[in-house]
Amino acid sequence: MTREKIYLFDTTLRDGQQTPGIDFSVEDKIAIATMLDEFGLDYIEGGYPGANPTDTAFFDENRTKSASFVAFGMTKRAGVSASNDPGLASLLQAKADAICFVAKSWDYHVKVALGCSNEENLESIAESVKAAVGAGKEALVDCEHFFDGYKANPAYALACAKTAYDAGARWVVLCDTNGGTQPPEIRAIVEAVIACGVPGHCLGIHAHNDTGQAVANSLAAVEAGVRQIQGTLNGIGERCGNANLITLIPTLALKRAYSERFETTIDAERLVGLTGLSHAFDELLNRSPDHQAPYVGASAFATKAGIHASALLKDPRTYEHVTPESVGNFRKVMVSDQGGKSNFINALKRRGIEVGKDDPKLDRLIQIVKEREATGYAYEGADASFELLARRTLGTIPEFFAIDGFRVMVERRFDSHGRVKIVSEAVVKIIIDGETIMSVAEGDGPVNALDLALRKNFGKYQHEIDDLELADFKVRILNGGTEAITRVLIESTDSDGVRWWTVGVSENIIDASFQALMDSVIYKLMKNRHMAGRIAAE
Repeated sequence: MTREKIYLFDTTLRDGQQTPGIDFSVEDKIAIATMLDEFGLDYIEGGYPGANPTDTAFFDENRTKSASFVAFGMTKRAGVSASNDPGLASLLQAKADAICFVAKSWDYHVKVALGCSNEENLESIAESVKAAVGAGKEALVDCEHFFDGYKANPAYALACAKTAYDAGARWVVLCDTNGGTQPPEIRAIVEAVIACGVPGHCLGIHAHNDTGQAVANSLAAVEAGVRQIQGTLNGIGERCGNANLITLIPTLALKRAYSERFETTIDAERLVGLTGLSHAFDELLNRSPDHQAPYVGASAFATKAGIHASALLKDPRTYEHVTPESVGNFRKVMVSDQGGKSNFINALKRRGIEVGKDDPKLDRLIQIVKEREATGYAYEGADASFELLARRTLGTIPEFFAIDGFRVMVERRFDSHGRVKIVSEAVVKIIIDGETIMSVAEGDGPVNALDLALRKNFGKYQHEIDDLELADFKVRILNGGTEAITRVLIESTDSDGVRWWTVGVSENIIDASFQALMDSVIYKLMKNRHMAGRIAAE
């Protein structure tokens, strides 16, 4: 039986950016786009070129290798030709493979928001799609407020969808923008769209989660015939968020109701990276992962002692709807010390580290990881630190250098003009081949000063780390009070364009930062010698 393909469209970088408290930099967007592209999504929507400096800079070049890179924007304005609309020109000039136009499909919005006639709106849809296709771009149309528009005026909502399709849109996306439509309504309205002449293989669904049913609504739309799903990583988005791709993807892949009929680009091998992707994204956002998130949460496959745990130990299928390994997660049974061993073996193998299941060093590594995670470490978002820990535990790594000590000072003073000035100074003592090297540096803050001092004079290794740069620095307080435990996550990059993440945990934020900095430098030296980085450096 031939399975139909479901296309996966990620709008984390566009719709997800409307989440309160989230504001991506260009560097953030590049990192996230790379994660999504390597995971295997079909479409990655990057933002709205021309609307703000960040998105405009992001579209200076195409940011994906496999996925279609999508620019988002409005259809042309009513009363202005497609060739004279500056907003449309920005979309056509963006270094993107496709353009997703947002179009009003509720006549109430056409009147109130656009202030034009229904016919003028239809013309804007058609001419914008034709302009995109003429420029060699794949055209998509997000029919905004489609389901509410259909309930208010079915004929006009259908006319918007049909106009987009007839003009050459590859995808006509039906948007539940207010997030209030129910699954039975979704199913019936999608069927009506198909009946009016827009085939299901050209239809997409864009669901919001205002009633907690964005995933259910997306699946209802698939049942009714749509073949593209739009959503975001971990369900971020404005108000209550968007359809969560981290939940939708494994449901499509692992549940027979869908897997026997449909396929996606996310095969079994890629699906194992789902939990890592979800947690790495949360780390980038500097927030704690949802422990009870389906499939990827820390509690998704956790069982406390009792009759559930007893049954689970006899046969995991008694209390697991899928195997945790299939999505890269761990089984956690409080009375067992064997949970996750196969995952460790697979994770190590992917890094070129071979270890036997009965090797006591593997048990020791699992014990160390569990102990460290209990104190605040999070290795899902710090692959480089995990690889270094694994190599130290299972074998050896070269002792490139040793640290004799460091000191950091922060001074608050007034300059000659009476303005407050904060000065940070760091001193680091490094031992290389028995020789002690002392470096001193001032920085914009204590961590910056420490980083500059650490890498200021690295003896015979200096030329190897000259291109090492810190791309990001995130701090999380793991418990309350001024004595709180602090976790620091550092993202590093070099002239090869390689990125890696390291972690440090301590009661002292400077010490936690120094741990992460040390791992970053050691990992760079290992990478230079092809001794690390098979998959952790991306």
